[in-house]
Amino acid sequence: MLAGIIRILEPHFLNSKNSRAKPILKEGPFKGLKLPSMTAEANAAYIFQEIIGAFLITHPHLDHVSGLAINTPIIEAGSGPKPVAALPSVLAAIKNHVFNDVIWPNLSDEDGGAGLLTYQRLVEGGNPRFGNGESRGYVRACQGIVTKCLSVSHGRCKQRYHPESGNHQRATSSVFLSGDSRHLRPRAISVDQSTEGGFYSPARSPGLMPGEPMLSSVESSAFFLRDHESGNEIIVFGDVEPDSISLEPRNRRVWETAAPKIANGKLRAIFIECSYTDSVDDAYLYGHMCPRHLVAELTVLADLVLSDNQSGGVERKRKRPGLGEQAVYDNNARFKRTQSSSGSKPRSTSSRYSEPLDGLGDLYMFEEFDPPDPTRWADIETPPLAELSIYIIHIKELLKDGINPGTRIIEELNAHSNLIRLGCRFFLPSPSEAISC
Repeated sequence: MLAGIIRILEPHFLNSKNSRAKPILKEGPFKGLKLPSMTAEANAAYIFQEIIGAFLITHPHLDHVSGLAINTPIIEAGSGPKPVAALPSVLAAIKNHVFNDVIWPNLSDEDGGAGLLTYQRLVEGGNPRFGNGESRGYVRACQGIVTKCLSVSHGRCKQRYHPESGNHQRATSSVFLSGDSRHLRPRAISVDQSTEGGFYSPARSPGLMPGEPMLSSVESSAFFLRDHESGNEIIVFGDVEPDSISLEPRNRRVWETAAPKIANGKLRAIFIECSYTDSVDDAYLYGHMCPRHLVAELTVLADLVLSDNQSGGVERKRKRPGLGEQAVYDNNARFKRTQSSSGSKPRSTSSRYSEPLDGLGDLYMFEEFDPPDPTRWADIETPPLAELSIYIIHIKELLKDGINPGTRIIEELNAHSNLIRLGCRFFLPSPSEAISC
């Protein structure tokens, strides 16, 4: 966190090493800020202590909170404790597993800590006691900015948050990914041990042994940030997975909240992850997005915007399972399987059948999902997400020679989006870039 601010400031001091002038930044994310010191390091500390008003934490994974932990001690020279705002489950994880006097000193103002941070527990979906009209549910984030937080899902784990105890504990009941557990042979869970080790891989184990821990969704967040003066808003997502392969689909709630704001021109940009290219199979996304899934999510948003505009938006139609059948998502969202609860061959006009999956005793029909219809919005003069900017964050770097994965991700997003005329624009933000919304 602090190192990132230093990197942003350093170019402004490269040509002024012998100057005694204290610069006013003319570009970048801190444009217009008058700096009090003559080195990038000292000014970064000033920004961290005095300019940053609060920390909004989407989820407690280490790559998202390590900078907060490491850099918090310099707040001691600042003007008071910094609010750390997040959902209760996120703050419970930070409190119990980071600022706990074991992994790191307790720098919070709870349980006899140092008092450099203060926890602000947000009400999921917004607190209706605050705000009026369009601002109802929003709470103060910092000077001039109010926020509302909605939960989203970020993959699967074996820890469940218990609001009464405030702890994350292992559950004790079984879970099956099929709609009917009678068709599954109980077997041991398989956990992938890749760079994101510990995430359950649905490609490896459709069922758990009775008594094995229940799989739960990793809770992440989407923050609506609203400029108090103009009323303009942006959405900043934490790590998030597509609804189509989630144990607890939650993204649609975010899109339902966002759609009327886009329709009235107040929601200007969305910051959302797209960690991998389309070459990665769903079983190895580990709670993240890739272009095919992100565009599918934005298609849901586009339909809701059209509906809100009363433009006759057409809902995406899928084949409904017949009587006695239950539709379930396969490991890859490009396919769907329909399982007959009676054990008989699924009814379908398709002749594509697989062999029994892992000896589970049933035939599964695999139908390719219908691709988005290129003509779905052909009669609409303005695309549904026109003027909306989508900033792609949290890209998994390959650390190899060759094309940058971010470049490939943008190419794939544009290809999918142009096919169905979404109208939004995709960007890869630079840390040194000022973004105006």
